[in-house]
Amino acid sequence: MKITLKCFATLSKHLPTHAKANAAIVEIKDNMTVHEAIDYFKISREEAHLVIVNGIFVCPPDRDKTILKDNDTLAVWPEVAGG
Repeated sequence: MKITLKCFATLSKHLPTHAKANAAIVEIKDNMTVHEAIDYFKISREEAHLVIVNGIFVCPPDRDKTILKDNDTLAVWPEVAGG
């Protein structure tokens, strides 16, 4: 199935070469959880600080049980330092 993967700041290196504006349509296996998708794209779970699916925050305990669906958007940000 296809989802839109968005990676920001230092995580943008995990996007495929065809990505534009920090986003790319990517193919994943059916019924992948958020954590499985993060692992699939070789994003460290520790680096995946803020995770949003279709505009809704997914807290760390729910990332193992939230199943991605066709055409979902998974957006991932690292922790940002500074103030």
